[in-house]
Amino acid sequence: MGLVFDRVRWDEKALVRKARAKGLDLKIVDAKAICLDLSESGERLQDQFGSVVLQRCISHYRGFHVTALLESKGLKVINSFTVTDLCGNKLFTTLALQKAGVPTPTTILAFTRTAALEAMQRVGFPAVLKPVTGSWGRLIAKVKDLESAEALLEMREQLSNPLYQIYYVQEMIERPPRDIRTIVVGDRVVTAVYRYAPPGDWRTNVAVGGRTEPCPLTKELEDTVLKASAAVGGGVLGVDVMESARGIVVHEVNGTVEFRGASRVSEADIPGLIIDYALEQMRR
Repeated sequence: MGLVFDRVRWDEKALVRKARAKGLDLKIVDAKAICLDLSESGERLQDQFGSVVLQRCISHYRGFHVTALLESKGLKVINSFTVTDLCGNKLFTTLALQKAGVPTPTTILAFTRTAALEAMQRVGFPAVLKPVTGSWGRLIAKVKDLESAEALLEMREQLSNPLYQIYYVQEMIERPPRDIRTIVVGDRVVTAVYRYAPPGDWRTNVAVGGRTEPCPLTKELEDTVLKASAAVGGGVLGVDVMESARGIVVHEVNGTVEFRGASRVSEADIPGLIIDYALEQMRR
């Protein structure tokens, strides 16, 4: 079994410890250091990466391309190229969720400043403006009014990355001061935790200081989360949901899920369950 990464976080260390505790020969590969010949055989790559690879790169594009190469040579990657593609782009994720009938916030796509202003007025203020790619709550903005929207969009127009000229606008869900992070491993929701925003912020991401508390796994929550997981292709996923007046709505699916925050308050052995799932894939 292999683990490919580009930064060693608590999560990767936990996976390595669990793999070694189970007696596995875990091949640990830094994606920043690899130099891969595209004509190399699958057998040679298995010697370097193992036959089943946990892809844990923080960089979506780095992990996405590594996954494409390894899969093309017959290696099993968790998560797959298709899942990584869908989950790495919020628009693609939302389209997959909606096609499967999974409840999501009202979302509008726009490609110009004028159209984005119209989109925000249609969903109503406050609105949420997100980049289509990115994690840890970066560049996600709560837009309180038209004046704030105009200033924010003017700034976005000056950014050189063309992805920032794709405006992904969502309604601001009226919810408790929290959201729910669930972790799916295969066909199981292994844990659910509440995430609360830090003082002075509205984002609940643990990476920006959010805190976690245990969350009961209700049937509605479990059914919705498993449906969302199936919609993007399954694997090891973080499915983030919100409690709304119309029930549970899914607002994000993470293809390279961080689980440090959840592990602090969950009784589940999350890294151990991920390693066990990878072992199951090796035996198939």
